[in-house]
Amino acid sequence: MSTVITNIGELATNDPDRDGLLGLVTDAAVVVEGSRIAWVGPAAEAPDADVRVDAGGRAVVPGFVDSHSHLVFAGDRSAEFEARMTGQPYTAGGIRTTVAKTRAATDEQLTSHVARLVAEMRAQGTTSLEIKSGYGLSVHDEARSLAVARQFTDETTFLGAHVVPADTTPEDYVDLVTGPMLAAAAPHARWIDVFCEDGAFDVDQARTILAAGSDIGLRGRLHANQLTYGGGVRLACELGLVAVDHCTFLSALDVESLRDSGTIATLLPGVEFSTRQPYPDARGLLDAGVRVALASDCNPGSCFTSSMALCIALAVREMRMSPAEALHAATAMGAAALDRDDVGVLAPGKAADLVLLDAPSYVHLAYRPGVPLVAGVWQHGRPVVPG
Repeated sequence: MSTVITNIGELATNDPDRDGLLGLVTDAAVVVEGSRIAWVGPAAEAPDADVRVDAGGRAVVPGFVDSHSHLVFAGDRSAEFEARMTGQPYTAGGIRTTVAKTRAATDEQLTSHVARLVAEMRAQGTTSLEIKSGYGLSVHDEARSLAVARQFTDETTFLGAHVVPADTTPEDYVDLVTGPMLAAAAPHARWIDVFCEDGAFDVDQARTILAAGSDIGLRGRLHANQLTYGGGVRLACELGLVAVDHCTFLSALDVESLRDSGTIATLLPGVEFSTRQPYPDARGLLDAGVRVALASDCNPGSCFTSSMALCIALAVREMRMSPAEALHAATAMGAAALDRDDVGVLAPGKAADLVLLDAPSYVHLAYRPGVPLVAGVWQHGRPVVPG
C-alpha cells in the first residue's frame, strides 16, 4: 500500500542531490511504500497513492538519529544534579551509584524503564537510536543490559569499559573486559566503546579494549576529551573510528586529526548544559572541515534529557551552529556516526522515518526551544505518534 503525505509547507530532505545542506523542498509531498520512501518532490507533481495524508502546511524533517545514549539503568541521580547546580563539580564518580542500582534491578524492571525512555524519545521525533551498556560492569550484568537494549535497537554498544569498579584493579578489570565480559556481551552488540578519560581508562587501555572488540567483529566507538585534554580523540582518528564522542577539550592537533581522518565529532551539548562545563567549539570544528553530529547522551547522571530538539537548540545558541547545520547534525550526521545511510535522509529508497512539526519551518526547533513542536512521527513507513 502506498501513502502520499502532501501539503508539506517545507520539507528538509538532507538529500545531497538537492540544493543546500538540507535539500529543502517547499510545497512538497512524500510518497511512502511499505517502510521506504518512494518519491519526493513538489506536491503538484506527486503521483497517485492509495492513501492521502494532508500535512496541513506543516514542516517535515527526517526522524532524529540519536547515536549516543545510555538507557539501560536503574535509579535516580537528581540529588547529584542538584549538588552540581549549587557548585559541586562533575567528576563522573556517580556512575558507580547507578551501577549498584542497575545490578539490583530485575530484567523486567530494566526493560520497562528502557521502553518508557524509548517511547519518550519517539514522541519527540527520535526514530533511530544507539543504546550502550555500561552500568553493569560485571559479566552477567553487561550481557543482560545489552540483551535488554537489543529489544529496542540493533545499534547496541558494549561499554564495559565505563569506569573501573571499586573492588578490582585497572589491570585486572581490563583483562575481564577483554576476556569473559566481551565474550558474553558480543552476541548482543554491534559496537564496543571505552570511556577514555582521566579517572577511567587511558589511551593504552582503550587501544587494547578496542582491539579485542575488533578481533571478534565489533566496531569501535570512543568517549574522549570530555573532562580534559587527552589522547582519546587522536586515538580514534588513528584507528579510523567512524565517530568519537564528546570532544569538549580539543587541541589544534586534535582538530587537524579529525579533519584529516574523517572521523565524526559527535557533540553532546546536553551534557554541558547539565554539568556547566564549557560547550564544545562546534563552529570551530565545522569551519575547519570536521564532520559534526549531535546526540543526546541520555543518561541518569551527566545528562538526563531525551530531547534531540533541545540538543539542536543548544547547538545553535551555545555552540554557534546554524539551524540548518544543527538539524543536519542531528539527522544525516547522526546516521553517519552509526555508519548508516538508510536513515536521516528523506529520499527514494531510504527509510520512511519522518517528523511533522507544528511549525512552518525546521528553524522553529531552535527558535522555539522547549515547545513541543512534534505533531506526528512516522517510523518504518507508518505513523507511530498521531499527527
